[in-house]
Amino acid sequence: MSDNHFYSLDGPLELMPTERQMRIANLGAFPSLARTRGADPRSLLERHHIDPLVVRDPDHYIDCQDFVDLLEDCSATFNDSLFGLQLAQLQEPDVYGCVTALCRAAATVREAIECLVEYIPVTHSPAAIQELYVGDKVAELRWGVRTDLGCNKQANYHAALLNVKLLRQLGGKDFQPHYVNLAVDARNRDIEELERQLGCRFHNSATENAIAFPVEILDRRIASANRLLFKLVGGYLSKVKEAARTSLADRVQDYVRSSLPTGNCTIERCAQKMDMSVRTLQSKLGDSDLSFSDILEEQRVGLAQSYLKQQTLSLDDVAANLGYSEQSSFGRAFKRWTGVTPKQFRQQYFAGGVPR
Repeated sequence: MSDNHFYSLDGPLELMPTERQMRIANLGAFPSLARTRGADPRSLLERHHIDPLVVRDPDHYIDCQDFVDLLEDCSATFNDSLFGLQLAQLQEPDVYGCVTALCRAAATVREAIECLVEYIPVTHSPAAIQELYVGDKVAELRWGVRTDLGCNKQANYHAALLNVKLLRQLGGKDFQPHYVNLAVDARNRDIEELERQLGCRFHNSATENAIAFPVEILDRRIASANRLLFKLVGGYLSKVKEAARTSLADRVQDYVRSSLPTGNCTIERCAQKMDMSVRTLQSKLGDSDLSFSDILEEQRVGLAQSYLKQQTLSLDDVAANLGYSEQSSFGRAFKRWTGVTPKQFRQQYFAGGVPR
């Protein structure tokens, strides 16, 4: 092949969140925590418009307001003023997805935090704001949201502990925050527990959320640094951010590309991923004179041609990547799309008869 590259992607590997969405991975431990309180997690989730079945899919997205309201509701229902903190105790920073992997692969703590700031809004939640403040002696990781979500005390407790856990992974076992500021009105009797879990002084009713630590930590080398992984994941996230695919058609296309290899690419699953009904998805696509089946076929045609131009992929591989259980089914579909068989297309391409 004439192209000098090691790999390529035809689009995002997963759907990206819309403006007010976030990864449902933040609720991965919720069912078990609710059961320990003697509650039915299904009814609690459904009360806040969250499908209990999708909690098992960490790459699903939910409305940020639903997440915030669920945690506040549970805090009141269980009479637990630190419910968000308890949830974070059962989780690791991996709830942030591939951004966490990128941070751990970075060379220094500074580089890792800069990646966190840049890419959390891309793959975890566009509503999230992260900022690195660097002073003479103290640095702060600050965070907040771009929109008013009302009372979000529990969500802040949850985020504080997860962020402290991530900084500990990056800074090493001896990482010790100076203090944690939270823009919440914490009860005096909860402060001791907060300081125990966060491992530092806790400042109540602050103007912004922040975790402070010695500025020299920023130049500390990360034990898990991996330049190859850093370049691969960082390059991917950079392209995703640059593409900024937020229209409905773009998001359906991204879903189709990511789901075809699973053999279970359906409009029902697509609608579920987008947190809407099938009827609503069909209606919205129809407003743009589009349909799910048209997008599915369009993506299959484009991807099929792209795959067939890669000599390392067998025809069986190409068929599987497009969601076909049999090569013969793929062959018939491809000939209907292009007028030639997959084998003929590949032969013509490498003979120079098909545009490159």
